[in-house]
Amino acid sequence: MIRKEVSLMYKILIVTLIAFFAMSNTLYAENPVVPDGLSGAKVINADECKKLMNSNGKVFDVRNELEYGEGHLPGAVMLPYKEKSDKAANFDASVDKFDIGKLPSDKSAPVIFYCNGDRCWKSYKSSVVAIKAGHKNVNWFRGGFPEWKEKGYPVEK
Repeated sequence: MIRKEVSLMYKILIVTLIAFFAMSNTLYAENPVVPDGLSGAKVINADECKKLMNSNGKVFDVRNELEYGEGHLPGAVMLPYKEKSDKAANFDASVDKFDIGKLPSDKSAPVIFYCNGDRCWKSYKSSVVAIKAGHKNVNWFRGGFPEWKEKGYPVEK
């Protein structure tokens, strides 16, 4: 009797583990890793972002309105990147929504894009779109809002 119970528990454990690993692979496939770098942009950290902000760098929060309202970098302009494209380096920006017209007309002016950290594609994609539109001083704050908060830097609401 005890053997049957142990055998049943062992089978349940095996099925549970298989299901767990199958779901983990699916979740990973749905949320691929954002590239580390971007040709035509400078990848910056929180310290560099703060320094650039203090020297007239224009900061764009490309998260959604709710996230922006919960807290953002001081002086950040809300400019949501609404993505429908694949989470891939070769994404199709034509299916996304991003108001490039809100970026400075001076394409040499420093612009900074950030979102929810190094797993968030929106700041990567907005940086790509800005580069393709001819902006020459694109700064991608890859660590985004989580890194900013971790440093203890001020947040606006």
